[in-house]
Amino acid sequence: MLISSATIQYLYHLLASSSFHKLITMELKNPSVLPQVSVFFFFSFLLLPSLICGQICQRACGKDILKYPFGSGPGCGDPLFQPYVSCSEQKLTFKTHTGSYYVNSIDYTNQVLVISDPTMSTCSFTVPSKGFGLNGDAPFTFDDSTIFALLDCSNNSSSICTTPTDSNDNGVEKISKLLCDQGTPICSLFYSCRPISTINMPISSCCVYTPVNLGPSFEMDLQKLQCSSYSGFYGYNDQQSDPEKWNYGISIKYKFSVTNDFPAPCAACERSYGVCGYSSASNSFLCNCPNGINTTNDCYFPSYNSAITNGVAWLINLKAWFLVWFFL
Repeated sequence: MLISSATIQYLYHLLASSSFHKLITMELKNPSVLPQVSVFFFFSFLLLPSLICGQICQRACGKDILKYPFGSGPGCGDPLFQPYVSCSEQKLTFKTHTGSYYVNSIDYTNQVLVISDPTMSTCSFTVPSKGFGLNGDAPFTFDDSTIFALLDCSNNSSSICTTPTDSNDNGVEKISKLLCDQGTPICSLFYSCRPISTINMPISSCCVYTPVNLGPSFEMDLQKLQCSSYSGFYGYNDQQSDPEKWNYGISIKYKFSVTNDFPAPCAACERSYGVCGYSSASNSFLCNCPNGINTTNDCYFPSYNSAITNGVAWLINLKAWFLVWFFL
């Protein structure tokens, strides 16, 4: 429910004012105004739940704290992010065209979230995968800390391999080479993990990709690359030579806008204990206040606490008194 700040202030002060209390009490003694008073109580019964209802936009999803630009459901957070990050069964989920992934953590200061892919191999197990990709129109990019290791790749893959053009002229057999980086020790360290070493895959079938290698589409199609699986990590956890201790997952960066400025209306809303949201009809900014009312700026109203407490309490007491008087 959207109510302007001026309307809220007027309503709260009206309910809390002593003159309004006296007026209603005096009018109840006059039987001729009983129909009008009945109408007032009818609408007040409808109004009361909206005054005391809870905040629609939640501040957490399970164990994860929710802050702008993410929200607990439609109408909460930023409409640009809502299709991709949502709260489902108290778990924060990140969605792309390649699947849905649980969010492990969010760093609001650095604007980074870390997700886990159940089809991603680690030092503990290997699984086949089709790859991973980000939606091109989404406000996300791979964080610079993210590293991908493509596993069990074919050396004949035209997508990631190149062949010297002068091999035949020199009478040398053509040898394909992977375009991605094989010069780092990541492949040899990762292939030393027990689940991979038992498969006995050659290290030459491993290829390390950094996010920039994926191109502007941020797409890693393993079927096209002719690789059976991949692994991703975003840090060595101070154990660079021990792949069992690496931070496995995909680190993703997000931006509020082109300029990446935090919206001033949202900052004012959060300072007043509100949760930033938006109108489903127009995607315009809304501030969801602790009492459940949406405003277009913040949740600071003059004498807000005293008015809502006194006004609602008096309204309840007046209703009870009226019902007793009516049935006597």
